[in-house]
Amino acid sequence: PPAPRRRAAGDSIRNMPDVEDRMPLTDPGDAECRSCRPETSAPTRDGASGVEDAPAFLSVPGLIDTVDDVSKLSNKVGKNRGLHMEEKVSPPSSLEDKVKETMHNAFWNHLKEQLSATPPDFSCALELLKEIKEILLSLLLPRQSRLRSEIEEALDTELLNQKAEHGALNVPHLSKYILNMMTLLCAPVRDEAVQNLENITDPVRLLRGIFQVLGLMKMDMVNYTIQSLQPHLQEHSIQHERATFQELLNKQPSLLDHTTKWLTQAAADLTMPLPTCPDTLDSTSMASSSPNEAVSSPEPLSPTMVLSQGFLNLLLWDPENEEFPETLLMDRTRLQELESQLHQLTILASVLLVASSFSGSVLFGSPQFVDKLKHITKDLMEEFKSRPEEALQTVSEQVSQEIHQSLKNMGLAALSSDNTASLIGQLQNIAKKENCVRSVIDQRIHLFLKCCLVLGVQRSLLDLPGGLTVIEAELAELGQKFVSLTHHNQKVFGPYYTEILKTLVPPAQALDTEVESI
Repeated sequence: PPAPRRRAAGDSIRNMPDVEDRMPLTDPGDAECRSCRPETSAPTRDGASGVEDAPAFLSVPGLIDTVDDVSKLSNKVGKNRGLHMEEKVSPPSSLEDKVKETMHNAFWNHLKEQLSATPPDFSCALELLKEIKEILLSLLLPRQSRLRSEIEEALDTELLNQKAEHGALNVPHLSKYILNMMTLLCAPVRDEAVQNLENITDPVRLLRGIFQVLGLMKMDMVNYTIQSLQPHLQEHSIQHERATFQELLNKQPSLLDHTTKWLTQAAADLTMPLPTCPDTLDSTSMASSSPNEAVSSPEPLSPTMVLSQGFLNLLLWDPENEEFPETLLMDRTRLQELESQLHQLTILASVLLVASSFSGSVLFGSPQFVDKLKHITKDLMEEFKSRPEEALQTVSEQVSQEIHQSLKNMGLAALSSDNTASLIGQLQNIAKKENCVRSVIDQRIHLFLKCCLVLGVQRSLLDLPGGLTVIEAELAELGQKFVSLTHHNQKVFGPYYTEILKTLVPPAQALDTEVESI
């Protein structure tokens, strides 16, 4: 995220701004002010909060609001390097969107009526200026005492109340001062947004725009702080989790039994050949001479390969197997989410692979056409979980129709009735777990993830196995999540894994691996 201005590169952690939201989370008790402020929407627990154009919806949580305490924040950042706040966008025409829009319009219309009255009623305007003052102060660094004093003086609540009582409150003049201060404090990426506000002459529209941009500025500050603290939070998380686990292990020496069994199974899996499946599609569709394939070739056991295989096995975990490794219990929910995402990508890639063999290279070379097929498949993913046969039947019909129409639009030969029937049949067969195309795609996605653990995500994306290039973006997201989770887990529990793996990997091979890694 962009760094707000006036921040030197050498700032120490203790000089980082306090990003805790200082605005009141509840409306003041007096009835007159209550009509000026819509109810506050609570921040989301995943660290994202909406940026709105009304004060009560503007509350972008600080670090302490985002999580319960430092330990939970450390754990979050440690396992998710991309953790950041972003604008929460409601689906177009959704009920939530309509309700918010109605409330916002009512609020700003009420403010306009007050300022247009004779004499003007400044009650709502005073509340807005008070909130703006608190937001500006929250964006300052502790050492920026001169700016703090300047803002406190220019937006002094008592002084503004006195001016309002005498009808001398100059809202446009104060808005101009606020814009100047925003220009000074905002990150470069917000320059254009602030400059656009300077062209607004209507005082109500200007205040509405100010609140919207201030919300973005607050998120910039929080994201910058999270990014700056990340290395320290990660280290804190590693030490805290390891110490907590060691305390439990001291009380319960058998706490690593399931972990040992998990790694033992991983070592056994590496000595078994991968299952093969005869190819029903043409060789060009499924061909793959990727460096990634080398990862699955037989090779001597090494601690790194055993641990990587163990992590991959977690994505195939039997829900009825209660012997889940103790060192990964905290990550079980996230692993289940990754497993679900992997399953969806397997179905998606399988559908696209079958469709490509019937579409031809010209049609399937169109990104717009591929995107349409993706949308058709993704829209039915929820239904696939409970009714896979019915979902794939719908997908096969819609994909067949899309191919037929697209071929016609491009002036290409349409599919024959036999080819259409074959296309629909092959797509419907993807619903079966033993389907050959589905099995091959599943193996290749697991191979990609294994490659991510060994080589890294970006390097693994350079030469994807056949059939996966059409879901490259989705694979990159999945791979990054998986690598972040496993990397953090390995940092925490590495010493325990090392001791277990000493009993599973011959000393000579373990030594060779250590030398190679250096």
